[in-house]
Amino acid sequence: MSPDEDLEARLRAMGNDPDEFPPHSADLVRRSIARGRRMRLVRATQVAAATAAFALISAGGALMATDALGGDGGPARTRPGAPAPSTERPPPRKPASVSGEEMTRTLKSLLPPGGTVSALSGRGSRSNGPLVSPTARLTYATSHGSAVIDISVTRLEPDIPVGQQVGQAGCLPVEVRPYDRCTTEKLPDGAVLNTTRSFNHPNSDTGQRRWYVVLTTSDGVQLTLQQLGGGERTPTGVADPPLSLAQLTSIVRSPAWAGAIAAAPVPRGAPSTGAPAGTKRVSGARMTWVLKAHLPRGGTVSDLTSGDGLVQLVHDDGHGKSMVEADAQYERTVLLAGHMNCAGVSGECEATTLPDGTKVKKVRGPSEKGGSTVVWMVDTLRPDGRRVVAQEVNSYAPAGPVTRPAPVLSMDELLAVALDERFFTG
Repeated sequence: MSPDEDLEARLRAMGNDPDEFPPHSADLVRRSIARGRRMRLVRATQVAAATAAFALISAGGALMATDALGGDGGPARTRPGAPAPSTERPPPRKPASVSGEEMTRTLKSLLPPGGTVSALSGRGSRSNGPLVSPTARLTYATSHGSAVIDISVTRLEPDIPVGQQVGQAGCLPVEVRPYDRCTTEKLPDGAVLNTTRSFNHPNSDTGQRRWYVVLTTSDGVQLTLQQLGGGERTPTGVADPPLSLAQLTSIVRSPAWAGAIAAAPVPRGAPSTGAPAGTKRVSGARMTWVLKAHLPRGGTVSDLTSGDGLVQLVHDDGHGKSMVEADAQYERTVLLAGHMNCAGVSGECEATTLPDGTKVKKVRGPSEKGGSTVVWMVDTLRPDGRRVVAQEVNSYAPAGPVTRPAPVLSMDELLAVALDERFFTG
């Protein structure tokens, strides 16, 4: 073989080397990105998009950056005579954590000077057991009044758009909270800030003031900071809280919470690989489509809120508004064992089992939120663990004023909603 032919054969062999290696595990890359976000280190690796793989997490949790092709278009090679590369792994990185004392110390340090702080308490995350969301709570008093102030730091579920999460953020419809003054602001870094002036009682513009701000970061961590004017939930507190919404916003946006944000745990049951049991959901779009199909024609729909597994709306057929909602879930057989009966249920209750084994519970009773409204509910549990709960109230909100004698759907129509297979099928 000539020197040119030998060189050409070597080049072909080098070009084929990468094909002999399987692609990176999709799960490993996904977990790398998630871990990187939590540790705030992913920003340092994003620039390596085409020529370097993203950071990979070793079994010990250490973050390593590596060239996707071994640095020269093929697997890494060792020069003859060079020392063999070390196989020793670096010490495992400890999970981020924050103590209750750190939480209270941070909250106290961010309060305006001149006030008195008392009744401090806090809860930290734990690295030697199940992680919990960090919180802090204290009483802050000035010559202008006092308030209980608390903050919690939670991480929303991964792989679900923030807008579909169940959390504290977002302005509630005026029908539900008629006296709230709420604003929503999208911040330059992608975070969303909600600020609200509210009252403890949703249908009253008197009584104890509750002002709160919710910051939802772009990577799904939610900081909720609230203050209750006058102290602990007391109906006699009618003064404004001592801190303005601007001051609350400054506190919740402080970089001092970086450690608590990093330590916010992923919710239990959040999917880590693929779609294991307990993570199947019905899309908000399907929930909305199916529920609307059961509403009387000619009416109007407002205040629609939907997310995976849940839809809630207000329907007006010209004879008064009625709030209607549906909730669809998978794999509830074990969780609801012994609960699909009328034991301990207030109001009128009827529990039956259909010929196909589906358990049905029908309930008519007063709203748990108080007031004069009535709630009609149908709870269904199929033999395979699929569950649908359909309920309605004869008002635009559970604690709102009565707007019609009875909810818009009869109990039979509500049962038809709960038994509709289209929630789970195409």
